[in-house]
Amino acid sequence: MAEPGRALPAPTPETQHFWDGTREGELRLQRCDGCGKNYFPPRPFCASCGSRKVSVFAASGKGVLWSYVIHHRPVPGFKPPYAIAVVQLDEGPRMMTNIVECEQTPEALQLDMKVEVVFEKQNDTITLPVFRPAKG
Repeated sequence: MAEPGRALPAPTPETQHFWDGTREGELRLQRCDGCGKNYFPPRPFCASCGSRKVSVFAASGKGVLWSYVIHHRPVPGFKPPYAIAVVQLDEGPRMMTNIVECEQTPEALQLDMKVEVVFEKQNDTITLPVFRPAKG
């Protein structure tokens, strides 16, 4: 019997632009046209001012490692140890993700280290944004 895979999100009309972007290799955020705040996760209104006038834009995909934990227990779809991380994007929002292409140790996972997005295709619908240490 095949081992169960990673649990995947189910796109909704409010998040479809985000998942379309990841499939195309682009990290898409939203910006409030009223107050100018950039935000994540996707939603049809600004959490800061309540405006429904929002725009979608391509983010740089760059940020810093803001926080993390190293998970050591087996979970379907993951090989322990692996980092569950929060990345502070250069555009302002924070997003929960995983850190890849890096030893999963406190010595390697330095807070404030520069990271960049990479995309992991899961199936024809979902491509997940994960982050690796920035090159150069």
